[in-house]
Amino acid sequence: MKKHLIHWAVSILAIIFVAYLIPGVYVSGIFTALVVAVVLGLLNIFIRPIFLIFTLPINILTLGLFTLVINAAMVMLTSRIVEGFSVSGFWAALIFGLILSLVNHILHLGGK
Repeated sequence: MKKHLIHWAVSILAIIFVAYLIPGVYVSGIFTALVVAVVLGLLNIFIRPIFLIFTLPINILTLGLFTLVINAAMVMLTSRIVEGFSVSGFWAALIFGLILSLVNHILHLGGK
């Protein structure tokens, strides 16, 4: 349980940091970053697998690179749901999702 809380806290900090780095991504505060982490996590649990199944042929054709587009779509959908979090366009969402995925991947590797 402690490991999950640490992972969640680092994800919130990563959301704030990445939003600060990337022009076009805005997070109004820590509570908003917390809500973004929760909503993005829920979307990745329930909606992302459906997207991956429907886009499997194009994902195979692009050797998995289309998954980055799906990640950007999840970020853009999160910005529509959460007040205080905005993403100006596709490229900002793509870079935001990519950096956030890298941070989470590094956290996952460090937790083993």
